[in-house]
Amino acid sequence: MTMSTDARLDAFMARLVERNPGEPEFHQAVHEVAQSVMPYIEAHPAYGKANILERLTEPDRAILFRVTWQDDDGNVRVNKAYRVQFNNAIGPYKGGLRFHPSVNLSVLKFLGFEQIFKNSLTGLPMGGAKGGSDFDPKGKSDGEVMRFCHAMMSELWRHIGKDTDVPAGDIGVGGREIGYLFGQYKRLQNEWGGTMTGKAIAYGGSLIRPEATGYGTVYFVQEMLRRQGGTLEGKTALVSGAGNVALYTIEKLLHLGAKPLTASDSSGYIYDPDGINEDKLAWLAELKTVRRGRVKEYAEEFGCEYHAGKRPWGVKADLAFPSATQNEIDEVAATKLVKNGVLAVGEGANMPTSREGADVFQAAKILYGPSKAANAGGVAVSGLEQSQNAVRLSWPREEVDERLKTIMSNIHAKCVEFGCEDDHVDYVKGANIAGFVKIADAVMSYGVM
Repeated sequence: MTMSTDARLDAFMARLVERNPGEPEFHQAVHEVAQSVMPYIEAHPAYGKANILERLTEPDRAILFRVTWQDDDGNVRVNKAYRVQFNNAIGPYKGGLRFHPSVNLSVLKFLGFEQIFKNSLTGLPMGGAKGGSDFDPKGKSDGEVMRFCHAMMSELWRHIGKDTDVPAGDIGVGGREIGYLFGQYKRLQNEWGGTMTGKAIAYGGSLIRPEATGYGTVYFVQEMLRRQGGTLEGKTALVSGAGNVALYTIEKLLHLGAKPLTASDSSGYIYDPDGINEDKLAWLAELKTVRRGRVKEYAEEFGCEYHAGKRPWGVKADLAFPSATQNEIDEVAATKLVKNGVLAVGEGANMPTSREGADVFQAAKILYGPSKAANAGGVAVSGLEQSQNAVRLSWPREEVDERLKTIMSNIHAKCVEFGCEDDHVDYVKGANIAGFVKIADAVMSYGVM
């Protein structure tokens, strides 16, 4: 008697957990992919014979190193830093750097594993990686951030390069940090090249890159609605977060005729029933990016509701865009959204829905765009930045935006191709299998190595 698919999945996950104990985020990311692709592998036994899934779940290498730096008071400080280079079968390793106290090996392995499939879906030649440090830039002076970045790059530069590994920004790593990191890389390597993305326009960055993740997520949801004959026009939307992804999600929703109702940060969320219009968005962007204030101040300024210590998923709306952090929508929140009649969810953050929450969305058969598909716009434009650097050109804003739209439309088409079941599209399944097939075929082409 052959093992059932569920039994094979359980056995596979048991082996993975045994090899990688104490890494719940990584286990969650692998389970989501394995659950989708294992039936596909059984139907295409060459992938199983080559043990592709097991090979993909082990990173090529994980680099852990110490970063020693000096604060403004002259105290010597020490942080951990990492670079997890997961898979470069289809191109140089590519993935962001995250600076946050929550950074650990499990979080970075989850992000790096997801990045393999996300990058594959873009159609661009990029492998998967992720890195970062438990350094917290919040409350640090520019001088302290600069000294930390220079110290970190003094080790990281040995492991990266434009044809080897191309880091970018992530949580806690914005334009300031990218500038310090790239400047130190350039000094140590004695060359200018496209080794980092997310750079400022003045030194090789791409137009639309700051907006790309938020814009791309909205474009993906627009494609999901369009396939069912719908549109974003007149739809109400919940957005979590108040960083780049959230702010540009709100901006693009406004451009396409939707009505954003919420924004949030770690302190709570605001609900503006009149909608966050362009003037209010400009005020919010200045609050969060210049004054580094809290969203509560928006509520005070515009006389709307503020809910301390909560997330916006109980508010009734047509669309939801979780754009803050991982696992912000649990089973309870997902159930509330479905009960309130949400039509579509587009994940702007990385894995913002828990496994149980995702099960609720899939069981309800709402339009559910998982992060590896819906938020691939950021890394897609990073790939376009690499291309511009390679040919020493800078494309106009309109051209980059059109390329982004095309990439998100193509990702949607791939999800439909591999995830369509009786006219319902399982976008999780579609994204996972579409990403897997391209990587698996490349891995198999190289033989056993």
